[in-house]
Amino acid sequence: MATLRTRRLDPATIGDHLDRLYRVAMALCGSRERAEDLVQDTYVRVLSKPRFLRNDDDLAYLLRVLRNMFISQHRRDSSRPALATAGEVDRFEDATAQPPDEIFESRLVYEHIAALPPNFRDALVAVDVAGLRYREAAHALGIGEATLTSRLFRARKRVAEALEPADTGQGKVSDEACVLVADPTTQRKDST
Repeated sequence: MATLRTRRLDPATIGDHLDRLYRVAMALCGSRERAEDLVQDTYVRVLSKPRFLRNDDDLAYLLRVLRNMFISQHRRDSSRPALATAGEVDRFEDATAQPPDEIFESRLVYEHIAALPPNFRDALVAVDVAGLRYREAAHALGIGEATLTSRLFRARKRVAEALEPADTGQGKVSDEACVLVADPTTQRKDST
């Protein structure tokens, strides 16, 4: 039996995972502002004291901390009044920002992902948003690959059905917005 070695998490390298953590947070929260806060809180928690890992997978550890922070915040916030939605807040025009229709479409995708049941959402986030391989995602979630595949199929189907165009024309999302969510190499255009 191989012995597990422990090593200290290097604070200088955890910033390499910022974009993936942000995309996962967007999928969990469904809101850019809440996602930014969640990622920031995750980094604060991880950097507050030395962390020791039993393997070489920094990303899986950070994702686990982010998910636990999300669950804790969700429990805490469930007793508080709801925050204003993005549509209720006045916006300032930024020439470097994405066009409003692209922003709306990607937020709509993230909102539908965030509305999934937790098991489906976690599978979809791990594979399509964070870009983990099936084996890595199954290990990170503590489930079998077959279970992950089944949950992922059902989650994708629910999101696709939710995004199908309705008679009123609402709910339609372009292929580019779906690629933005599903492609782990896509870089965020807006700055935090």
